[in-house]
Amino acid sequence: MSKSSNKKTGKDKANSGGTIALNKRARHDYHLEQRYEAGLALQGWELKAIRAGRANIIESYAVIREGELYLFGAQMTPLISASSHVVTDAHRTRKLLLHRREIDQLIGKVQRDGYTLVPTALYWKGNKVKAELALAKGKQSHDKREAAKDRDWARDKQRVMRRHNRDA
Repeated sequence: MSKSSNKKTGKDKANSGGTIALNKRARHDYHLEQRYEAGLALQGWELKAIRAGRANIIESYAVIREGELYLFGAQMTPLISASSHVVTDAHRTRKLLLHRREIDQLIGKVQRDGYTLVPTALYWKGNKVKAELALAKGKQSHDKREAAKDRDWARDKQRVMRRHNRDA
């Protein structure tokens, strides 16, 4: 067996490691602490919709029910041509796949410590769709203002440094 037979094909390279959707609002609304990688149980039409760039996780969240983890509020708009024989639901509840010990840890954090599970990204890992979940605590409005102030100051500082380096 030659070494070249173990290489990935061009088709796999297109789907490996690419970001599908980001939840930028999560970084603004929550203090993100610990991150987990979860698989998603998807149907065929959902994969086709994801490949076409029709996934949105901005208003989604994860919930633990009966010892299992589910993704609520994620929108995957079906393609008209791909879903002619299937009844589709763009906002359907999707099961998240994690190891039992990770789910048990999350149950403890969510129920006892008051954390929320927020999806921060959807991405390809090989030919599978993965969701990045973060344990999060909600920010108060003064925290959001302070974060915006810090971000503005960092931008102004970069601008001044660039101008100073250009003049010197």
